[in-house]
Amino acid sequence: MNISKDKEGWIDCYNSSQKILLVGEGDFSFSACLARAFRTAENIVATSYIKKELLVRDHWTCIPHLLELERLGCLLLYEIDVYKMHTHHILKNMKFDIIIYNFPHAGHFVHLRERDPVLIDLVIFHTLYVSWVTHMMHKELVETYFKNARKMLTSVGEVHLRHRDDPPYDRWNVVLLAAKAGLALKEKVGFNQSDYPEVDHGQQHLKSDEDDDKLVSVSE
Repeated sequence: MNISKDKEGWIDCYNSSQKILLVGEGDFSFSACLARAFRTAENIVATSYIKKELLVRDHWTCIPHLLELERLGCLLLYEIDVYKMHTHHILKNMKFDIIIYNFPHAGHFVHLRERDPVLIDLVIFHTLYVSWVTHMMHKELVETYFKNARKMLTSVGEVHLRHRDDPPYDRWNVVLLAAKAGLALKEKVGFNQSDYPEVDHGQQHLKSDEDDDKLVSVSE
């Protein structure tokens, strides 16, 4: 969709003329906030790792956001894995000006239950090991996001990552991970929550303190 300059909608550094891909959305409140500011979502593709049925069942607050996004013309995709998104049958034929991932999080040992003897043993005897493995899982997710997002950019495209900048998250070294993916830091700025008043930050992957949030922008 081509939008004339005088009709562009803006919010923060984003505008309605940009082709935007959102990765790993939680309750889709961030996507809906963009669409509301733009008054259209025809240039937005919003994705979730979760099946739609599970998303609606477990995170019912997403329902009004999904309805609004659909009404404004957003392409909604579910079961989109960061590790495979560049090969998805729809996404592989698309290029984006901006790709956004808010609070990437690789999760924990989801295949183990709290009462599982293996998990109990890990927690009691290998706490440092578990912490290290989880740390590496997060870093691998972020690096993979950068690598695959790079393949989906337009010639002037940017990859955005919203991330905490305080310990222990600063040890993820996201700028270095971006460099390993062939991307260079463009800027790192504080995330102004007041620009996104409708976003439910409790539904993001990590609950956060606004002062520690950073928006990292990288490009080729």
